[in-house]
Amino acid sequence: MSTVPKAILYHSPESVWSAVVLLTLEEKGYASDEVDLKVVDLGRGENLDPAFLRINPKATVPTLVVPLEKTLSQEVESRYKAITSTKDIVEFLDRSRSTRSRTHTTSTAPAPSLTPATISFSAKSNLVIDTLLHGDAGDPNRLTMFSIRDEDSLKKLASTYGSKVVGRQEALGKYLQKAESGELVVSEKVKTLWREKKAGTDILVDVYAKADIPITDLPVEDQVKRQKYLQGSSDMWQVGLKEVLTQLEKEIIGPYVLGDQVSLADLHLAGWLGRVLWVVQARAEDDGKTAVNKLRKAAGLEELGECKLAAFWDAVKERASWKKVYGAGLY
Repeated sequence: MSTVPKAILYHSPESVWSAVVLLTLEEKGYASDEVDLKVVDLGRGENLDPAFLRINPKATVPTLVVPLEKTLSQEVESRYKAITSTKDIVEFLDRSRSTRSRTHTTSTAPAPSLTPATISFSAKSNLVIDTLLHGDAGDPNRLTMFSIRDEDSLKKLASTYGSKVVGRQEALGKYLQKAESGELVVSEKVKTLWREKKAGTDILVDVYAKADIPITDLPVEDQVKRQKYLQGSSDMWQVGLKEVLTQLEKEIIGPYVLGDQVSLADLHLAGWLGRVLWVVQARAEDDGKTAVNKLRKAAGLEELGECKLAAFWDAVKERASWKKVYGAGLY
């Protein structure tokens, strides 16, 4: 007898937005046997493999593949759809397990609603999620790859990510070579995606490969690249992130974004904050004041004795979901 079809979550243990979805699964009380977890190795370019692109042409993780509502039965052949936006995935998971849900579930855990209860709270939630956390200025992935302030921090970043970007570069090179030789038959759209991703990766590989060389010893062309990279990092951290942190402090009601109850915005904020704190070498065991002041210092902001973001961090760290997802440390 066939089993009831399950959702499949394609994720990466290094992905900040994957962490948000994992937090959601825990907060909503999904059982471990209700969603299959499949790891996508970003360092090896698995998200750019033709097989994955057929699931998600955007090549992003997390990606949640879910059986369509009318096929949740052993007697009906299953059909699936892929949800590729982190926000859409989290909202889907929130709707799909509740006291009124028709989705099959094996869990007996509570299924609290995470959706804001009022129009004003929905507006605040959307501002925090869409504009501040998922906007360009606060993009945690860009903040990670542009987290350098000087020559020493560039060396450290190159040591951490050098092999991964090289692996991604090699994977993209192989995909393109096979496509051009006819060994792989893919659309021109896929080839264009690979070329664009490779061009960006090539720049990082070039910068990281020369990280140990003082800028004064580089050829003029490479000096210009290094200076551009350093300036881009400064702009992201000292301008963009500074504004995001300042705005978050205004928007958070406390201790959570919308007050005493955890909502969708808190899951996005927990994942986002976990990543940027990791970048500034904060530790999971740091209290909120210590951790957030490290972040404020990196953004060029004064240290604060008390702030809402620090109180949020202290509160969210006590949740079982956070301890499950970040038990081995921040990432």
